[in-house]
Amino acid sequence: MDMHLNGRTALVTGASRGIGLSVVRALAAEGVRVVAAARRPTPELSAAGAVPVAVDLADPDGADRLVREAAAELGGIDILVNNVGGGDGGLTGGFLGTTDAQWAEVVDLNFFAAVRVTRAALPALLTSRGSIVNVSSTGARVPHSGPIAYTTAKAALTAFGKALADEFGPRGVRVNTVSPGPVRTAMWESETGYGAELAASLGISRGDLVAGLPAAMGMLVDRLIEPDEVASLVTYLASPLAAATTGADHLIDGGAVKTA
Repeated sequence: MDMHLNGRTALVTGASRGIGLSVVRALAAEGVRVVAAARRPTPELSAAGAVPVAVDLADPDGADRLVREAAAELGGIDILVNNVGGGDGGLTGGFLGTTDAQWAEVVDLNFFAAVRVTRAALPALLTSRGSIVNVSSTGARVPHSGPIAYTTAKAALTAFGKALADEFGPRGVRVNTVSPGPVRTAMWESETGYGAELAASLGISRGDLVAGLPAAMGMLVDRLIEPDEVASLVTYLASPLAAATTGADHLIDGGAVKTA
């Protein structure tokens, strides 16, 4: 399907792998010129046709520098995808096992990074009457489904998107949120990721944990979600085909969340 995005411009954060890389590829396939931000840009980003920018968005000055470079490279910004996130390693100890430093790191990466990038990019997005898509998590709605600091930060990100849509919708900027369930990314598949740590804490193998995850989370499909599936939804929401859609939180969770 033609998303009518040819010639538009986009800034994607957290773009080096997983959902972010899939979003870059999906947008580029629609003819979008993409600046892709990552702490460590990968060859895959250049191969996808994006302009990689190395930036650590945990650095308070990183967002302003990133947006300046993106606007200069692209001549403006039509689409912002706030995908950067993670930092969930070492968080299997529950609330009492999560330190202030861990809370600060996780909330900064999963919430404040999006706040800072959005603040820096909004002047350009107001000029272009553009679109923002924030990548949150079903953990925002079902907080017990992941580390408490991570799901709390994602809940803040979801609320942030709704508030932005209300404030800037009348000025032409659409804001939507995509909330995936468990996606087939390094978070679950890496031998050093959160999935491996969780499996070890439960005394089972990572493979057994991942295999049982869809059923354990109440999903109605018997597999993890593919990054490309999330990217397709992000691309649609960023496109003119979704011109009347704003302020919404779109689940892509295989039916895991049963409430409206």
